[in-house]
Amino acid sequence: MLKDKAHSISLLVANRPGVLVRIALVFSRRGYNIDSLVVSPTLDPNFSRMNIIAHGNPEILLQIIKQLEKLVDVVQAKDHTDTDAVEKERALIKVRCTPDQRTEILQLCDHFHANTVDMTATSMIIQITGNSQKVDTLKSLLQKFEIVEYIRTGKVIMLRGEEQT
Repeated sequence: MLKDKAHSISLLVANRPGVLVRIALVFSRRGYNIDSLVVSPTLDPNFSRMNIIAHGNPEILLQIIKQLEKLVDVVQAKDHTDTDAVEKERALIKVRCTPDQRTEILQLCDHFHANTVDMTATSMIIQITGNSQKVDTLKSLLQKFEIVEYIRTGKVIMLRGEEQT
């Protein structure tokens, strides 16, 4: 069975308490889980940008977007799947390592343009920014060193060119 495609949805919302709960309820009522969620301020402090990634049937996600647009606090809701957009994520990966393993880990970091942001006698924390595939690939390659802790942001999305996200 094929897994449903991930959809990148952006919302421009009023920057008020309770908005996130109302948006999450729209997804919940339809039986959809939000895979990732990033909320950030915009240039106007009265509004926030939400980037939501969810897997599911495109027709039902279209209905969800239409329902979101009807919420008082939602100014704009768009599905940016298959559009010309820049999508990036960030991950912090703590890896257990010996001094002998550091060179190999640092070579992986160099190849993926990742940075070490902390190092102790027994571990390293690596920061990587990029598309989902890049983050997934580095994580997979670091598995052999024993990943101790892993945290990842959701996708941030911005349309290319002059068009507003």
